[in-house]
Amino acid sequence: MVAEGGSAGGLLMGAITNLAPDRFAGILAAVPFVDALTSILDPDLPLTVIEWDEWGDPLHDPEVYDYMATYTPYENVADDASAYPKILAVTSLNDTRVLYVEPAKWVARLRDAGAPVRLKIEMQAGHGGVSGRYESWRERAFEIAWILEVLRLSDAENAETTAAPAPVES
Repeated sequence: MVAEGGSAGGLLMGAITNLAPDRFAGILAAVPFVDALTSILDPDLPLTVIEWDEWGDPLHDPEVYDYMATYTPYENVADDASAYPKILAVTSLNDTRVLYVEPAKWVARLRDAGAPVRLKIEMQAGHGGVSGRYESWRERAFEIAWILEVLRLSDAENAETTAAPAPVES
């Protein structure tokens, strides 16, 4: 099974990766909010202060800080993450909601801990990904190809199973 989520759903992807790495073959995290604690501690970021109503204010409330630290993906990467599922983190350079540094920092920590992880940074995209129908389709095709590879359903990995079936003798 491959789990997929983006933005705050990307935070969920990071959390389930840390909590139950053996339950998934792969994790696709799109513009993942995986360094939430660091970001929400910075009131100069565009969404931080307005998000305090929903998330709490870890900058001024130690209880909120301690609680967030229990589940935020970046802070909870295992020291040995070699048993983690394959991870694809996709982010965008021009995202003002989840800055590209969050998944980049998370991926660096995952790699240091031995996790099998790939990072793709879209250079012309924002929080919603690339614009344009064909570019969007191309991006989704890349993600689906990765999922098929992880699930070992790609043509390259199953050449003998994708060949034409033998004729049936009557």
